[in-house]
Amino acid sequence: MSEASIGQLSERQSLTPVTVAFATLGCRLNQYDTAEVQALLEAGGFRTVPFETPAQVYVINTCTVTARADYSDRQAIRRAVARNPEAVVVVTGCYAQTNPEAVAAIPGVDLVLGTQDRYALPGLLDQVRKRARPLVRVSDVFEAKTLPAIPVRRFVPGYTRAFVKVQDGCQHRCSFCIVPFARGGSRSQAVEVVVGQVEELVGAGYAEVVLTGVDLGHYGWDLRPRTTLAALMRRILDVRGLARVRLSSVLPAYFTAELIELCAGDRRVCRHLHVPLQSGADRVLRAMRRPYTARMYRMLIERLAGAIPDLGLGTDVITGFPGETAADFEATEALAGALPFTYLHVFSYSDRRGTEAARSAAPRVSPEVIRQRTTRLRRLGAARQLGFRRAQIGRELSVLVLERRDRETGRLVGLTDNYLEVAFPGPDTLMRRFARVRATGQDGARLAGEFVGDG
Repeated sequence: MSEASIGQLSERQSLTPVTVAFATLGCRLNQYDTAEVQALLEAGGFRTVPFETPAQVYVINTCTVTARADYSDRQAIRRAVARNPEAVVVVTGCYAQTNPEAVAAIPGVDLVLGTQDRYALPGLLDQVRKRARPLVRVSDVFEAKTLPAIPVRRFVPGYTRAFVKVQDGCQHRCSFCIVPFARGGSRSQAVEVVVGQVEELVGAGYAEVVLTGVDLGHYGWDLRPRTTLAALMRRILDVRGLARVRLSSVLPAYFTAELIELCAGDRRVCRHLHVPLQSGADRVLRAMRRPYTARMYRMLIERLAGAIPDLGLGTDVITGFPGETAADFEATEALAGALPFTYLHVFSYSDRRGTEAARSAAPRVSPEVIRQRTTRLRRLGAARQLGFRRAQIGRELSVLVLERRDRETGRLVGLTDNYLEVAFPGPDTLMRRFARVRATGQDGARLAGEFVGDG
């Protein structure tokens, strides 16, 4: 296929559809973005195959939140090139947007698309063939003012829950964060488009939808008339047949009384919240340009935990931010230890090109100290996860049975609304359905359970 363009192959789609494989790195929002591109290509006659198999086109949707994410992106690209050196390799997403030169320099890459340029992929594939120099299309993401409405009816095989992008971009400028440079300013999807998307997905058999966005709590501020995330959720909960709504990450300042009441008062809203902290030291929070103090954060978390029994509660923490002292870290560790988190996402700080923190004159924390601090917080997170799981043993839990089995044991895996996985024996007919399972013990990073009945 080195000399034949995908456009030429497309002319024969009715006989032999062009195969395309997708790899997605990073967040849930990226998963939805991949589903959009997949829907566009499949509408044009392309056939999706697993990324692990030889394909004629590979699309890698990248992340760039940390230096480690960039490394993972490069590894995924190289795996695609190695899997079929004659395939057309397309790289899009946040890494492609923020550092297209680095992506284009990777041998085997044919097309580099920015986060807003990926929607043109079906037309661009008609122009792409294996070539020595890749085609780069990366536009100014800050020029984007709206979100396209692309119907997504399914996700890659194995996804039991559906993601719905309701918002993209961010109006904040946290000093360490590269995401606004990759995603642009905050834009909200129209309420009717979101509700229609949820109706489509519920009709396709998805019992749970996960609302995603870069700055999810900012939803609706840019719409006319202005609306809110809580108001959107009320509209979504009117969709017939929808069993669960789950929120992805929401900043502390967006938890209004209305949103808290909705999360606590409607059983269809999952008892699972992710509220980023980043640091427990006010001095560091100010340097990060985070819009809250440690005291404000503590008060919110205590209020949420008091309002929602058995809340699955997660947070993000960064270790080694420029200028972070031992006392700053100890304040973070103490706050994380005092609050009722059930898991921690701990990130080691790394400079992101173009950010204020990368240009800061503050003293750098040594890599060894960063590793030590990261390890301490991850141990705390692991202990919290273990304690939360143990507290469920002996209880009867309602789980959504995932469309995949545990690789080692072959057991079914169910997900509770408060974000615990339970492995239990049962037939494939339970997949994508709700089941009642009694937790009987630990099973590695999951609970072990036994099937009780439908529901």
